[in-house]
Order: sequence, then C-alpha cells, then structure tokens
Amino acid sequence: MAYEGILLGMGNPLLDISLVVDEEFLKKYDIKLNNAILAEEKHLPMYQEMASKPNVEYIAGGATQNSIKVAQWMLQIPGATGYIGCIGKDKFGEEMKKNSKAAGVNVQYLEDETAPTGTCAVCVVGGERSLIANLSAANCYKSEHLKKPENWALVEKAKYFYIAGFFLTVSPDSIQLVAEHAAAKNKVFSMNLSAPFICEFFKDAQEKALPYMDFVFGNETEARTFSKVHGWETDDVAEIALKISQWPKASGTYKRTTVITQGADPVIVAEDGKVKQFPVILLPKEKLVDTNGAGDAFVGGFLSQLVQGKSIEDCVRAGCYASNVIIQRSGCTYPEKPEFK
Repeated sequence: MAYEGILLGMGNPLLDISLVVDEEFLKKYDIKLNNAILAEEKHLPMYQEMASKPNVEYIAGGATQNSIKVAQWMLQIPGATGYIGCIGKDKFGEEMKKNSKAAGVNVQYLEDETAPTGTCAVCVVGGERSLIANLSAANCYKSEHLKKPENWALVEKAKYFYIAGFFLTVSPDSIQLVAEHAAAKNKVFSMNLSAPFICEFFKDAQEKALPYMDFVFGNETEARTFSKVHGWETDDVAEIALKISQWPKASGTYKRTTVITQGADPVIVAEDGKVKQFPVILLPKEKLVDTNGAGDAFVGGFLSQLVQGKSIEDCVRAGCYASNVIIQRSGCTYPEKPEFK
C-alpha cells in the first residue's frame, strides 16, 4: 500500500497517429526529423492523409502519459501512479481511458464537451521520429479541475510529481499549484525541457517553474536550445546540464539534478557541482523500430526507481533499459512484464 498513488503526472493526453513516411512527405509538410512542434494550419490536411494509409497505427500517447505508463509498467504495482489531463468526449477519448486503465494508471481526465481528443502525428523515417501535436481537447485543461477535492486528493497523496514541459503551453497555473505544494511539503517535483520550441517561446513560463524543479530532464538538442536562449554561449551538454542544476531553487530540501539523454551517446547527470556520464545500451540499427517515446520511456524507467529510493545509477540504468525496450517497438508500447534487474 505504501506505493499507492506515489507518482502523479499531469500533461497533454494525445492519441499518436503513427506512420512510416518518406523524405518527400516531410518536405511536403515542412517537417524536421527529431523535432516536436505544435500543428499549424499547413499541417492539418496531413492528419487525414496519414489516417487514410493502410499501415497507420493509433497508440495512446502524450509525453507525460507515456512516462507515467512506463513507470507503472516498471513498478508492476497497480495504482502506484496517477495522471491528470484533458480529453474529448469521443471515441478516441474512450480508447485513451481504456488503454490507461489497462496499464494500471489511476487517470482523472477532465472531459471537454466541445473539443475532440488531441492527436499527435508521428512521422517515422529510418527509425527517427518527428512529432506534430494537434492539442485540441488537451489544450482545454483548467486548474479548476485540479482543485476539485477528488483530484487534489491525488496531489496530496503523491510524493513525486512529473510534468512534461509541453503542459506549460496549456496550464501554467496548474503547474504552479503542484510545484508550490511540492516545495511546501518537501516532495519531489520534476519536469522536462520537452522540445526546443518550449525553451524558445515559453521561456518565461519555464523560468517561473524552474526554481521548483528538483529533477530536470531533457535531450541534447533541448539543452543546447536552452543554453542559446539564455545567452550561455556554450554547446557543451555537460556544462549546460551543470548550469541548469545550479539555477536558484525555491526550496532547499533537495539539490537539483539535471538528466540529459543524447540518443546513443552517454546520459549526462549533473548534481552537486559534478557531472557524471552513463553509457546507454547500444542497439544494432536493424533492431530499431522507431524512437517515438524513447525519451518518455527513459523518464518513466528513471522515476520507477526514484520513487523506491534507489541510487541515481540505478535510476539511469532503469531509464536506459526502458528506452531500449521502447525503441524496438512501434510507439511507446511494451511487453507484458519488464525484465529489469
């Protein structure tokens, strides 16, 4: 029972529409590989085009939801995790509920009457992915839902929080409520840089939340964008990770730890003025299916050990294990049981 509701995530629940495409398709819709963006007018016909293809796949996704589901899978303790976000009252929303409950996550969705459940186009070329999110209902989340006693009870119960940076575009006030609660109650609050556009165009919202972050996750591209935006004039990921870890904190209970993944290159962990590097599990190219959900899975694996009070080494090992499993499958999906020791 000690683990019930220990980890709570909050974010944008999206249905992934995943398709293997070609360079031509990327050019047509002006998409870059290994990037994540919000859909613009020019991208809207793309969803229909993808949906019309015979090999299209629909997978419950959304960055935070992926991480929480992977943590739940790694823990194998029903109800250890919870998740909050907004979906539409439609078929996709029903699918999402079914999928998350089957995964053992205690989901509390706000259901929007007007907007459809959000979708994310996942365009895969040579195993690399590009994400284009059409938030729709996910964009309608309101902090009033969070403040309802039955939902705030999840916040009270949790000891660890994880929110992807993507949620900064939707409900920064909800993030602030949880962040302040975590600081006041000595709980662990973590976020993700999530995408270059978050670091660039939601800089103020990100900076407001940063003092509350005990763990900051991200990848090398996001870290370099963060450095550029803050005028640090360095591309050295280890140095950037260290600088992020030394950013002032709202609460002195925990020192901040920055964890930056770099694809096949070592994971960089900066804490307490020191930087460590951890090699990842290398995968032969022919075993790579797609990188969709790799970063999310890393965070999920990491958090699954963190909530058990394990060492940073063990957390990183679990993160690498989980992402290694996920990149050998389509989307953020996993086998029935983990084989992590």
